[in-house]
Amino acid sequence: MPETTSPGGSEPSLDADAQRLAALGYESEFKRDMSLWANFSLGFTYLSPVVGVYTLFASSLAAGGPPMIWGIVIAGLGQLLVALVFSEVVAQFPVSGGVYPWARRLWGRKWGWMTGWIYLLALMSTISAVAYGAGPFVAALFGFTSSTTTTIWCALGMLALATVVNLGGTKLVSMVAFFAFAAELVGALAVGAWLLITHREHGLGAIFDSFGAGADGSYTSAFLGASLIGVFLFFGFEACGDVAEEIPNPGRQIPVSMRRTIYIGGGAALGVTLALIMSVADIGAVIAGKDTDPVGTVLNEAFGAAGARVVIGIVLISFVSCTLSLQAAASRLAYSFARDRMIVGSRALSVMSDRLRVPPYALLLAAVLPALIIVGSAYSADALTKIISFSTVGIYLSFQMVVLAALRARLKGWRPTGDYTNGRWGLLVNAGALLYGVLALVNMCWGRTPGVAWYDNYIVLLSGAVVVAAGLVYLFVARPHERSDAPAGDALQGVADRPGTGRSTEAGAPAGIG
Repeated sequence: MPETTSPGGSEPSLDADAQRLAALGYESEFKRDMSLWANFSLGFTYLSPVVGVYTLFASSLAAGGPPMIWGIVIAGLGQLLVALVFSEVVAQFPVSGGVYPWARRLWGRKWGWMTGWIYLLALMSTISAVAYGAGPFVAALFGFTSSTTTTIWCALGMLALATVVNLGGTKLVSMVAFFAFAAELVGALAVGAWLLITHREHGLGAIFDSFGAGADGSYTSAFLGASLIGVFLFFGFEACGDVAEEIPNPGRQIPVSMRRTIYIGGGAALGVTLALIMSVADIGAVIAGKDTDPVGTVLNEAFGAAGARVVIGIVLISFVSCTLSLQAAASRLAYSFARDRMIVGSRALSVMSDRLRVPPYALLLAAVLPALIIVGSAYSADALTKIISFSTVGIYLSFQMVVLAALRARLKGWRPTGDYTNGRWGLLVNAGALLYGVLALVNMCWGRTPGVAWYDNYIVLLSGAVVVAAGLVYLFVARPHERSDAPAGDALQGVADRPGTGRSTEAGAPAGIG
């Protein structure tokens, strides 16, 4: 289909984007108000290197010592492969909702529904985790004692703030995301540079020294546990594709945003982690459990009480923006589900605000469910921990369902036809992304606390199994996929007639799970 171009001739016009979307079976109700940098900022603030590193640094350093930084490198490379696969898919199917429509187009309705179900619940629990995690930083900033009650109220306030911004429309979200990206990146670079210049306690060789971590057993096991900091950190790039109908020329721009999210976000995470490692005076005390808050210790020693509060303020900006981006992604997924009539409450969740061009009820769902999870944590000491245990494994599982669907489609003859492809490296990249994802899932689910009850030792695996089992029961009892007549499995459309495929039957939606 020929594309009209803008007066400058560099990008397809909005009419061309609308025509491309219509060819995919949809008429978008969103405004394409999001620029390339705003789209990248959404992914960056979702990934949020400051939130990830500051939250997980203490436990990772205690488990594996300074070499845990290599876990970030490994996860970054692995997730870059996943991002390259996603780039091909979103370039061919630039539809709002991310992994759900991608899985649906690559395999079929059932596979798409299960992928969306897992990802939606994982996003909801991740929103609650990020909002909840901000509570202690709010207490530190304003000088009051952190407790379960204050943390819950802070989390609810953060959810309310993110919802108000999201209800303001794509343009407002873009502005806030870009400001938060700039603040987080500048803050991370400034803090890292200051620590390395004025507060460095170790040389670069420290990142090869375990400082006795894992001495009681296998260091490989200790390193794998510590490397989860990278696994938990490197997702968020998919949010760039969740808003595919809100950015001009998405087939070209979103793949760029995804790669930038990995490059810049990963670089910032590595820089912050390296600076913190080299600034911890007594790493042995962290490993021995004597210093349980090495980040707080370093910040107070390097910046003093007043300076540490400034840094904490920047960290809080990161928490707010991360919550905002997660909520935006979850609402677009819920809207995409509802538009295809694949979810309970589809009529309300698919409503679009005439003035702001955002789905208000889908946004409210992305506020109410996380709020209920947060409030529920007050009634059980480990309720929130159990629910959040599913967050990352659910996101990785939904990612790998898309990667597997893409690999299956590729082996059946699919060749990406969007504005971005991985060319002759496509099959190798796809296989590598699947291998990394499977290994990461095994690492997350592996029981590492044999001294506790078996169900606590395997809580990540069990929580994932419960969500998948519940989804399968609902899928085969309620059969939500049968309510939708939107296109599915069309990545393979026309493959049967392509020379060299060895097939003579007409292509269509795949059978079986599709």
